Amino acid sequence: MSRLGTIGARLYRGEVGYDFVGKRKIWYGISILITITAIVGLAVRGLNMGIEFSGGAVFTTPKTSVSAEAAKRTAEDASSHQAIVQKLGDGTLRVQVSELTTDQSRTTQQALAKKLAVPLEKVNTDIVGPSWGDQIANKAWTGLGVFMVLVVIYLAIAFEWRMALAALIALIHDLTITVGVYALVGFEVTPGTVIGLLTILGYSLYDTVVVFDGLKESSKDITKQTRFTYSEIANRSLNGTLVRSINTTVVALLPVAGLLFIGGGFLGAGMLNDISLALFVGLAAGAYSSIFIATPLVADLKERDPQMQALTKRVRARRAADAAKADSAGAAASPEESDEQDEDEPQDASPAGLVGQRRQPTGRGRGGRGGRPQGKRR
Repeated sequence: MSRLGTIGARLYRGEVGYDFVGKRKIWYGISILITITAIVGLAVRGLNMGIEFSGGAVFTTPKTSVSAEAAKRTAEDASSHQAIVQKLGDGTLRVQVSELTTDQSRTTQQALAKKLAVPLEKVNTDIVGPSWGDQIANKAWTGLGVFMVLVVIYLAIAFEWRMALAALIALIHDLTITVGVYALVGFEVTPGTVIGLLTILGYSLYDTVVVFDGLKESSKDITKQTRFTYSEIANRSLNGTLVRSINTTVVALLPVAGLLFIGGGFLGAGMLNDISLALFVGLAAGAYSSIFIATPLVADLKERDPQMQALTKRVRARRAADAAKADSAGAAASPEESDEQDEDEPQDASPAGLVGQRRQPTGRGRGGRGGRPQGKRR
């Protein structure tokens, strides 16, 4: 078995573990700091909405040696609007200009064709109206709201309302961080971004539900024992699924990282950037929230239950009683331990005071104590 597999087995059996639940205030503080940063970035910089939401035109040119910067200046001079230009992997250019009218789009297309020295029909133009973008945005918000409601209802039925509430907070946490990173990085928000956001919600819920399922099984008849509190059982369940959560997240992040850094960075694929950034940030945030946010939140909410508070008192009382018994047993055993230490030392004691064979001193040579006297033989 590999080293990671051995650690996983020991985590599952409770032989080793990390106190995630006990240090939950640290994780809450880190999450609050990251969330505030994301909200500030969103408020200051805002989202770079694509033309699917704001309306505008997209111009796709044939393969050309003209630089992206030169094409950007040409498009902005012709349209009087800010342009976004991407150099695609096959040598073509994708020029995007928001909030253009039909006449402005025609003028921009002619300017680009003249700059690239190609026929007008070689510059492909796609015009998107702002009303269509509003419909896309409304549908996206509707889909997100329906998803959240269904998740809360399912978790409340399958587990309990505390777990449903903790999962909902974790999902909002993941969405806020992902949207904040989009605002800070300046990537375009496109329908691909919406698809990525909806996808990461499923990944985030997967790890959370796995931990909740183990916690539900471990906490059956919890009030009938006095060995562990609810928080301790929650922490054991979390440690039992920790390696599986890490493995799942790493395996999911590797291909997404390939899309983001290779497909988007080197090949210049536009929509791959939108989807892969949302997936990459969302998967990382989802793994963090399922371990450090969701389960500690459930433990916090559950510990407010009067039954769990009574259980915690019984557990502490039992541990105090066990500690007192251990101290009493240690105090009673201390004289015997001192006798055993005395027996190990050479001493002139009566045979009645000895237990077992007495240790004899060892001679250092033939002439040592108990040996033959030193000197020449006669």
